[in-house]
Amino acid sequence: MSQSLAWLLLVISGATDVAWALATKKSAGFSEPVWSAVSLVLLVIFIALLTKALTVLPLGTAYAVWTGIGAVGSLAAGILLFGESTDAVRLVFAAVTILGVVGLKVSS
Repeated sequence: MSQSLAWLLLVISGATDVAWALATKKSAGFSEPVWSAVSLVLLVIFIALLTKALTVLPLGTAYAVWTGIGAVGSLAAGILLFGESTDAVRLVFAAVTILGVVGLKVSS
């Protein structure tokens, strides 16, 4: 597998992780059967894609990028879909997370 394909799989895995977090929230503690099933399917998908990407990519950088996608993506989804706080401090730390992820990717 090429590095480009591995990075693409990692980004798709990160986006799937965000979808998983949303489905898990909608599952209401796994009390909603449909959302619980969606959550579990998304979990399997994002782990499979992450595992495949890690066969080529450096572990530390790839995991940091994946975690950053999940963290910032989930923060954005929470703001957009659930009306969560857009407090300046939260946004500054999200920007710091993005800066760190970009820095790790550029330096590897």
